[in-house]
Amino acid sequence: MKPGIHPPYRPVVFRDRAADFAFLTRSTAASDQTVEWEDGNTYPVIDVEISSASHPFYTGAQRVIDTAGRVERFERRYGRRGAGR
Repeated sequence: MKPGIHPPYRPVVFRDRAADFAFLTRSTAASDQTVEWEDGNTYPVIDVEISSASHPFYTGAQRVIDTAGRVERFERRYGRRGAGR
C-alpha cells in the first residue's frame, strides 16, 4: 500500500441517542465532537440514527410512526374514494 494516503484507523465511539446506547470500536470516521468513555479516555463520537439497539429487526419492536399524518396527506392529495370504486 502507498504510505500516507489512508486515513488513520483509531478508536471511535458510535452513539445511538434514541436507544441510549453507545459502543467503542475502531474506525477511520472522523468527528469534531468528543466524549469521555467508561475507561476515562476521551474519544471522537459519531451519532447514528439507528443501531442494533434500536433497529426493529434486532429488537422485535416497531417504532411509532406518524401514520395518521401520512394518511391525511394521501387523502388530501388523491381525495377520499368510496370502497365500491
